[in-house]
Amino acid sequence: MLPRDDLLVGCGQPQELAALIDLAEQALRTWEPVWSGFIPAELRELAQQRLGSLAEVRLLGAGGWPQAERQRLLLRRQELAAAEDTASSIDPPLTGLLVSGNFLFDPAEPADVRRGLLAAGLDPGELGDIWMRGDRGAQAVIATDTAQHLVGLGAQVRSVTVQLEPVPLDQLQWPASRSPRNLTTVEASLRLDAVASAGLGLSRNRMNELIRAGAVRINWQVVTSPSRELHSGDRVRLEGRGELEVLEVQPTKRDRWRLQLRRS
Repeated sequence: MLPRDDLLVGCGQPQELAALIDLAEQALRTWEPVWSGFIPAELRELAQQRLGSLAEVRLLGAGGWPQAERQRLLLRRQELAAAEDTASSIDPPLTGLLVSGNFLFDPAEPADVRRGLLAAGLDPGELGDIWMRGDRGAQAVIATDTAQHLVGLGAQVRSVTVQLEPVPLDQLQWPASRSPRNLTTVEASLRLDAVASAGLGLSRNRMNELIRAGAVRINWQVVTSPSRELHSGDRVRLEGRGELEVLEVQPTKRDRWRLQLRRS
């Protein structure tokens, strides 16, 4: 048995981590590798920190593409994990999904698509990353076992009726991969909407809308107040548009703020 109490002490997501511990114990008991459902990046980081330190268990994440935020974890005995194993050497149970509809007059964000798919009956653990493809709809990564239930299924995303079509991963048009880059901006305040607008390349009005809609997280926590102040070390994430890390904050002689940011 794994040291469950020690692994869970001080954990901010005890139920979610406990479910992963159950899977790890199953993998140890049966000697069979086990895949989790899709989990968010903050839980994956926590699992890697807590379970990854155990000598008996090996973890490997897969989300379909290198910068995937939501991933499935492969849990297995250390003895079964070859040292050269990588995500590319294992065939994860992932499939692509086309979400087709006309969003010309009602633009949507990935969070809108996720809500629509969940309302159509998908489980959160069956849904990986989602990204928009202009006004034609969206694409997503889903669990392979889910694909057969989605053929011909319709869903509603905002005011748009969409059609769902499972496809192999290699038929997806992946989001453009971004290499991390540093940037400097000078702002009148440390407000979330001002800094995120400058760092992520969106208008301040649009950023305000996304924040109030719950699409923005700071250090993995959803924040709905545009006036929330940022500090050095904060990580701001907008689904489908990447992450912004505040590296340094310095006051200027004109009562403004010079920020060093890293966008990835």
